[in-house]
Amino acid sequence: MTTKRWWRGAVIYQIYPRSFLDTDGDGIGDLPGIVDRLDYVASLGVDAIWISPFFKSPMADFGYDIADYRDVDPMFGTLADFDRLLAKAHSLGLKVMIDQVLSHTSAQHEWFQASRGARTGDKADWYVWADAKPDGTPPNNWLSLFGGVAWQWEPRRHQYYLHNFLVEQPDLNFHNPAVQQAQLDNVQFWLDRGVDGFRLDAINFCFHDAQLRDNPPKPEHLRTGRGFSPDNPYAFQYHYYNNTQPECLGFIEGVRALMDRYPDVAALGEISSEDSLATMAEYVQPGRLHMGYSFELLTDDFSAAYIRGTVERLEAGMPDGWPCWAISNHDVQRAVTRWGGTGFNESLARQLVALVCSLRGSVCLYQGEELGLPEADVPYEMLRDPYGIAFWPAFKGRDGCRTPMPWNGAERAGFSDGQPWLPVAETHHARSVAAQDADPDSVLHAVRAFLRWRRTQPALVEGAIRFLDTPEPVLAFEREHAGQRLLVALNLSATAVDCALDVRVETVIDAPGVASGCLQEGRLALPAHGVLYAMLA
Repeated sequence: MTTKRWWRGAVIYQIYPRSFLDTDGDGIGDLPGIVDRLDYVASLGVDAIWISPFFKSPMADFGYDIADYRDVDPMFGTLADFDRLLAKAHSLGLKVMIDQVLSHTSAQHEWFQASRGARTGDKADWYVWADAKPDGTPPNNWLSLFGGVAWQWEPRRHQYYLHNFLVEQPDLNFHNPAVQQAQLDNVQFWLDRGVDGFRLDAINFCFHDAQLRDNPPKPEHLRTGRGFSPDNPYAFQYHYYNNTQPECLGFIEGVRALMDRYPDVAALGEISSEDSLATMAEYVQPGRLHMGYSFELLTDDFSAAYIRGTVERLEAGMPDGWPCWAISNHDVQRAVTRWGGTGFNESLARQLVALVCSLRGSVCLYQGEELGLPEADVPYEMLRDPYGIAFWPAFKGRDGCRTPMPWNGAERAGFSDGQPWLPVAETHHARSVAAQDADPDSVLHAVRAFLRWRRTQPALVEGAIRFLDTPEPVLAFEREHAGQRLLVALNLSATAVDCALDVRVETVIDAPGVASGCLQEGRLALPAHGVLYAMLA
């Protein structure tokens, strides 16, 4: 089958269903709520939606612990609701991508229930089981990302099982070909149902080192990483053996071979490894994933040098591959707070969308990013995220970016008639969809105008990228495609800047939705968080 490659340069809107819209009053968003707001999503000018997990689950990790890959959890609706969602999205010209969490299941999955019961049977080695050391301790030093050892004792088997995440999320044994086939069959179930693609969660965690070798220690000055608490021992190791094994490449080639039997579909792999950019480059080679997605722009570093260095290193490693960029998602602090502090800055909110949508690659925009929503401050007694509860107060977890979508200024923000599962942020009421719809100068109107304009610029959608030398805090680069050469220059600071920039410009483009600047006689002037687009000679 051929593909139209709709995903190249696509803007993909991430929906976290628990927090999007609740239609049955239980305080939890659902699939009918997504259906109800698809017209709004389409109005943004995005190309696709990515829906976080809605499958049957005990919700230990809010859906990323799947108990049945082929059914909808009743709190979200039914398969018929999903079919309605798919049909309406397609009628609006939106592609639909869904999460697939392949590396692990819920401990309540029937596979694990069978596997934990005895060391014999057809599911006995479907999970990663290992004997204790002679002193009863776990088989090696691997750690869970959510804190503590990555091994849990199972008295029924007198063995440990591996869990790279929560203890309720046992890791599957992908060294068993039957496990690989079972997960390919689950992927095929949704392809046959008509989805347009997948976001493959933690895809590089599918395989572990079969020898169960210890991970080596990491020097203290290198113990940094996305979302790590200073107290999280996970950062104390190089994770060379509990994920990102070479055997995973064969499996993702199998995923790609399956998907190539369907027209116009795409796989986006979420990758977090010791060198995520190198792994992403490896995973998006021809015959593997269509796109790669990592956490390099989900950090605290908002310098021009860091952004340029990150993109250039990826470009050098994957000249034939296609990246996907994001600056916010359901796992990290919202970007306007992470990079702008506690005060609300509309120019920054607009600039951040322009920035991520101007890099080479596809884009994931997280729900509420189009409103410029800041991080919510959720008090400890209202936290739901086990990650945040475990590491409070050094790390507050992921609840602050998962609070309900503010549709209007009412007490519950139009999200639910019941008590929302997380509190509606006070700072979000004034930035609701209804409030911004009524204000033609709002961030929402700016993002809509910008995304419509971006669709008309071939260089921004599919063009190559080349960075220009500029001093901090200016980030400047060229995009080129189909005879169009565009200059993009951004001032990443909260004060105006003026610097030399020696380029030949035909005309400065008045791009909608952003604070523009000017370029004359080799001098670039940009307002605070300004963005300049220009046609190059």
